[in-house]
Amino acid sequence: MLEIQDFSKTYKGGKRAVDHLSLRVEAGDIYGFIGHNGAGKSTTIKAAAGILDFEEGEIRIDGKSIQKDPLACKKVMAYIPDNPDLYEHLTGIQYLNFIGDVFGVPAKTRQERIQEYGDMLEITQNLGDSISSYSHGMKQKTAIISALLHDPKLMILDEPFVGLDPKATVILKQIMHQMCERGSAIFFSTHVLDVAEKLCNKIAIIKDGRLVVAGDTLELTRDESLESVFMEVVDHEK
Repeated sequence: MLEIQDFSKTYKGGKRAVDHLSLRVEAGDIYGFIGHNGAGKSTTIKAAAGILDFEEGEIRIDGKSIQKDPLACKKVMAYIPDNPDLYEHLTGIQYLNFIGDVFGVPAKTRQERIQEYGDMLEITQNLGDSISSYSHGMKQKTAIISALLHDPKLMILDEPFVGLDPKATVILKQIMHQMCERGSAIFFSTHVLDVAEKLCNKIAIIKDGRLVVAGDTLELTRDESLESVFMEVVDHEK
């Protein structure tokens, strides 16, 4: 569903943010992407989402190149950044209908999904309010609903649990599992190792732009916690 091959990104001034990274996310995967601040997680995610250009390597979504066929890729994926920038002059429902129009979601289908996910995330009663009045958590919930409207094959998220209350966090995990049971895939970055260990069937750890370990969560952890594995890997790679 997501294939990153030999991806590198160097910013102006010569800073190499990601260095020859390769990984695969299959249908049904909940894939956790872990690393310290500045490790290259957000750079990789933005490139995969098609909002950051790059010169080295290849990224494919559902078999199509994000650089050569970005529209086809974006039709089947959804991206939620760590800080959702929504159109604050719109109400929540206006924004969701706008996203529904962009993806060509039929009116009946979008109404059903907005109702379903709005009720699950307990924000339905606020969708008539201006987004400018929303808290960070409410904006995050609205962004989550907008990402689910077109039933994406791949969802890419950058620190999705930041700003969510505990109940919404549980609901989002449930939604992730439901998506993957239907054959979709999820690739997300997180600092919360306990969440990644319990939620993800696969894990990748990145340090200073390089992928240092990747594989099945159970195989990587075995008799250790993911926290222990992370610290061992990061210390060993110094």
